[in-house]
Amino acid sequence: MGTQSFSLRQIVNKLNNDTDDGGLWLPDIQRHFVWSEKQICHLFDSILQGYPINTLLIWKTKEPVKRRKFIDRCAGDPKKMKLSEFFVKDDPDNPKSRHLVLDGQQRLQSLYIGLQGAYDGKELCLDIKSGEKVASDGAKYSFSFCLPEHIIFPKIRFRTIVYSDKDWSETVDDILKSAEEELPQEEKRRISNLVSRISQVFTNENGIFCQILDGVDKPHLYPPDEVAEIFIRVNSGGTTLSKSDLLFTLLVSAWDDVIKETEKILDEINDGGRFNFDRDFILKTCLTLLDQKAAYRVEKFRNPKVLKDIRENWANISDAIKKVIDYLTKDTFIRCSEALPSDQVLIPLVNYSYRFSTEWKNIKEEQKIAINDYLVRVLLTRSLSKSHADSIIDRMVDSIKAKFDKEKMFQAIRADGLSLAITEEQLLGMGYGSSQIHLLFNLWYDFNYRPRFNGNKPQVDHIFPQSKLAELRMPNAEGKMLLTKYRQPIRDQLANCMLLTAEENGFGDKSDKLPEEWFANKDESYLDKHLIPKDKELWKLDNFEKFIEARKQLIIKKFVYLLVSEEKSDSE
Repeated sequence: MGTQSFSLRQIVNKLNNDTDDGGLWLPDIQRHFVWSEKQICHLFDSILQGYPINTLLIWKTKEPVKRRKFIDRCAGDPKKMKLSEFFVKDDPDNPKSRHLVLDGQQRLQSLYIGLQGAYDGKELCLDIKSGEKVASDGAKYSFSFCLPEHIIFPKIRFRTIVYSDKDWSETVDDILKSAEEELPQEEKRRISNLVSRISQVFTNENGIFCQILDGVDKPHLYPPDEVAEIFIRVNSGGTTLSKSDLLFTLLVSAWDDVIKETEKILDEINDGGRFNFDRDFILKTCLTLLDQKAAYRVEKFRNPKVLKDIRENWANISDAIKKVIDYLTKDTFIRCSEALPSDQVLIPLVNYSYRFSTEWKNIKEEQKIAINDYLVRVLLTRSLSKSHADSIIDRMVDSIKAKFDKEKMFQAIRADGLSLAITEEQLLGMGYGSSQIHLLFNLWYDFNYRPRFNGNKPQVDHIFPQSKLAELRMPNAEGKMLLTKYRQPIRDQLANCMLLTAEENGFGDKSDKLPEEWFANKDESYLDKHLIPKDKELWKLDNFEKFIEARKQLIIKKFVYLLVSEEKSDSE
């Protein structure tokens, strides 16, 4: 293992550059770029403050390993960009030396976007007047991403300073000319010092150090399998990768097309953003389908047979997953990701579909009723959101022999001392912001949860507007101070929530109208749909508490089929 140093300008110029000693690239075992604009700005601030970037780990090789480009222009959420679109094809008959980054992707990718790319069409800028004061988060230099039309003095495109071919003093002159007014001499001096510092920091040949695993001169020391193990050891010590990311690395090393195949199935089952399934769901499902149990263990993915079984059974695994998602959208009350607080609840169903595909295809009505009851009860009680969810999933999967048995599934959950009972208190506690409110509203309403655009989805709204309730005050015990009368939990409770179409809740419609105005012209069917007490006196702001108590009773009456008494819950 050798060590080399480069300036920050030099290292960025090597990214995606075939002509610079083979260039720097990403191996396909690397996960997504995940840093936000804020994190990138923080990196550049740290660099200017003189904090070390840490050493990069790079594998030099001629092995026919899949590689991909660094992203120059990040569009939207980087985690949702398709990695397969950045793969680079190599000539297998003419292998060339490449440098693949094993540790340091997030830092290098951030440098590349900041100095040669863009984030959502915005370029990295520096407030050239900053640097005197330290912010509460420790930042000293004010970096931000700006659209081209918003880049005006004192904001300067940072790359124009870093890549200027002029002497730093000439660069300063250019910057000062862009100011609309003559600056005080002290400000000119600070700007001059800052430009000089930037020039020095980014051209210093000891700006960043790289440890090189030379698989060209010493291929026996660094074959692909050994490098994958090194990658895992390096990344498992911190928070750079999740455990599923690390295990996926081993799968990638054994199956060239796994990234493309995984992206393909996620595209299909997420249905344009309707759901939000991720790679973690796919991996855990694969393990249970192949009798490896749900818990992540590195040794499972080090087992060649497990990797081989995933690859060879992928078509059947994908088919089973898609059948369950199809069922979810056609035959249940779950119409979007918001109504699916935990996708792990589907893993036993995928196992059933995988093992008994014919029976699943001809599923009977009584089985549908049982499955739907299983889904609603497990999701509302959040039984699979617990730390011991893996062992529960294993027991549920074991219980599926020749048919879906709801009671055996419930027994698998109760074995861990968990209750599937839903009390009135629990039901009424599923208010604004809770993970279950969209699920509950899917049971309650018959709205279309599959609009063409996410912005057109139905929206949870406060019946008595937050803004109106927050304005109300009451005296404290001594009568000396005015306190907020209705705190957030009271304002957000289920009895003060309703589901509105995007049109109803848009500008100029419901907005912050009080119930006495909003419900004034609504017919009885509308009031019945939203379970609104019909006594118009209760719609007045002064009667908020009476309205809440009356509506609670209507909600309990609607969902009585889900509820158990407190006594039964305690003795279940």
